[in-house]
Amino acid sequence: MRRAARHVGRYLLELGGWILFGLVVATAVVYAAGTVTTTEVTKPSVKKVTFAWTSSAGGAADATTTAFFDGKLIGLTTIPAAAGSAPTDNYDIVVNDSDGHDVLLGAGQNRDTATTEYVAETSLGAVASSKLTLAITNAGATKAGTVILYIR
Repeated sequence: MRRAARHVGRYLLELGGWILFGLVVATAVVYAAGTVTTTEVTKPSVKKVTFAWTSSAGGAADATTTAFFDGKLIGLTTIPAAAGSAPTDNYDIVVNDSDGHDVLLGAGQNRDTATTEYVAETSLGAVASSKLTLAITNAGATKAGTVILYIR
């Protein structure tokens, strides 16, 4: 019985460490560039995360999901805003898990300024019990767009 209690104690200590890590990561994005509205659909078998973003004067925007996600990314859609607010051509998107790995596997690089683009699951990674952090760079000052992730 003491052995089981010791394992539970270690588990709770480790869990506390992860929670503390999560708080540090969440604190880091309080000072994020640009604005991002995040919509998360987590209940069906296919989860959908939508990031509607507007970049800062420095051409960046970032945000972190509130929910934790598990599964294989099965689709990425990037939708630039209309002409006056369209991001600079070849802007970049990264979506990192809590370990700092880009779950897009580089597929978010060099996105088009005018065309909605799609990436299939064969070019995307997976996520395991992690919040996701979007980072937009090189988009130009106060430009906008939408990033949609589908996870199964």
